[in-house]
Amino acid sequence: MPTSLPASSSPMAVTIVIPTYNEFENIDALVEELLALEPVPQVLIVDDSSPDGTGELADHLAREHPGQVFVLHRTEKEGLGRAYIAGFQRALELGTSHIAQMDADHSHRPSDLQIMIDVAAETGADLVLGSRYVAGGRTVGWPWHRKLISRAGGFYAGTILRVPIRDLTGGLKLWTSETLRDIDLKSMHSDGYSFQIETTYRALQRKHTVEQVPITFTDRVAGASKLSRRVVIEAALMVWPLRLRQFFRRPW
Repeated sequence: MPTSLPASSSPMAVTIVIPTYNEFENIDALVEELLALEPVPQVLIVDDSSPDGTGELADHLAREHPGQVFVLHRTEKEGLGRAYIAGFQRALELGTSHIAQMDADHSHRPSDLQIMIDVAAETGADLVLGSRYVAGGRTVGWPWHRKLISRAGGFYAGTILRVPIRDLTGGLKLWTSETLRDIDLKSMHSDGYSFQIETTYRALQRKHTVEQVPITFTDRVAGASKLSRRVVIEAALMVWPLRLRQFFRRPW
């Protein structure tokens, strides 16, 4: 794998960062769907040494799609936040104009990401959020208690942080590269839902423009959910330091 990825000549060049851990059953079909988007994106798979062979499959996909699919292998499973930061930092080497983030388990639809790309091109927004909880958004396949946790968690975080975002814990996002550079990724140590909340909050605090686009979130097709009680509790506690930082007007 090259040390840096080739830059695209397209006015809007998109790199999609996908963290993986034991996603062997999902990643092949997802990559094929993503490579059908317009403009044709580059896909960066960030694999945390999956024992099920996901990393090896990702390498195979990179060989099948040279210049379009790339793989970043990490030696330890350090959590979603660290995986995303590593992927973002590698993607920023591209010179690409936009960087998307999404789950590997088909819970995020490539068709929704296409709409978000179109919205970014039309509006020039710094961050486009895929939202389950704006008009037209929905969640499919979740039991009632997970829907309750998700909605209540987003409402709680939005109320504490005083931001007009309906789905702060959502993980389907499209960033401009400049915005990711501006929110100081290196200083972040949050994970899971906390990471999703903190990145969006930092963008808002730095006065970046945000568009919310309705999406359909579908429970994973294959594999096991990685949601844990620890992740939920961490997110609930993390919003208070963020709010205090804003109150005292401390820079990141």
